[in-house]
Amino acid sequence: MPNSSDVNNLVVIASSTGGPKSLQSVVPKLPGNLNAGVVIVQHMPSGFTNSLALRLDDLSDIKVKEAAEGDVIENGNVYIAKGGMHLKVREHHHKYYLNLSDEPPREGVRPCANYAYESLCDTSLRTIVCVVMTGMGADGTVGIQNLKNNRSIYTIGQDQSTSIIYGMPRSVYEAGLTDKVVPLTEIANEIVKKVGVQ
Repeated sequence: MPNSSDVNNLVVIASSTGGPKSLQSVVPKLPGNLNAGVVIVQHMPSGFTNSLALRLDDLSDIKVKEAAEGDVIENGNVYIAKGGMHLKVREHHHKYYLNLSDEPPREGVRPCANYAYESLCDTSLRTIVCVVMTGMGADGTVGIQNLKNNRSIYTIGQDQSTSIIYGMPRSVYEAGLTDKVVPLTEIANEIVKKVGVQ
C-alpha cells in the first residue's frame, strides 16, 4: 500500500533577481496536501536562505525548510536550496534524497538550477514540473533542455509583465521549452492542476 508521503511527483522552481518577493506570491498558495514535493533553487549567497525558508513557512500551509544534506523529499514539503551550495536530487530505493555540493559556480551562480534539473534525468518520478520565474541570465534553460531530452516534463514560465527581470523565463521560452506562460498569481494554480492534492 503506498504511503501518503511516497513521492511520485516533483516540482522544481528556479528563481533569481526578484525571486524572494515573488515566491511569497506562489508558495503560500500551495496547499499543505499537495501531491508532490517542491524544490526551489533561488540564487542566494550562504546565510540568507534559512531566513527565506522560515518566512515562507510562516506564511504557508505547506511546510517549507532550507534543504539539508540527505533530506528525504516528501509530499507537501518545500525545500529551498541552501545558499552558496548546488542542490541535486538522488534516487535510492524509490525515495528521493537531496544532495548538497560545493562544486564551482555554474552560469556564475551557486546554487544553479541547471544542476537540479539535470539530476532528475534518470529518476523514476511520474511527473516533473519545472517552473522558471523572475531572474537575470539564463539559468534553467540548459538543464530543462537536457531533462526534456531524457523524459517527459511540463514547464511553466512566468510571464514578462509580472517578472521583475524577464531573463530566465525569456530564455526558456525562446528555446521552445515552455509549455505554459502564466502571470505570477497563476503559478501556484498551474502547479496544483498538474500534480493534484492528496
